[in-house]
Amino acid sequence: MNNDKNELEIIKKYEEKGYTSNYRVVDGALIDNNTKSKYKPTEIFIVAEHRFEGMSNPADMSILYIVVTKDDAKGTFLASYGGASSTEAAEFFNEIPKENVSNKENLFM
Repeated sequence: MNNDKNELEIIKKYEEKGYTSNYRVVDGALIDNNTKSKYKPTEIFIVAEHRFEGMSNPADMSILYIVVTKDDAKGTFLASYGGASSTEAAEFFNEIPKENVSNKENLFM
């Protein structure tokens, strides 16, 4: 868990390193909010992830995925997990092949 930094602080650090795209999950695809490009789970690489617990309520949890797409777009996806999680986003990220997941770009390791 990243108790010393909040989600926005970490997102800003990654934005400084070129991870500027933002995404949403709709109908089983990751969609770039700016370009509207759509990606399947097999076209996504998670290069770092960070988990957070809520300060006032530990049940408020989120995970920040740092992603690179098949066409080298770099960005972030912030997802709730636990009781408030989005089933669609959780299913999408669970379908990303294990070989596409690493921590090689984690700025805090």
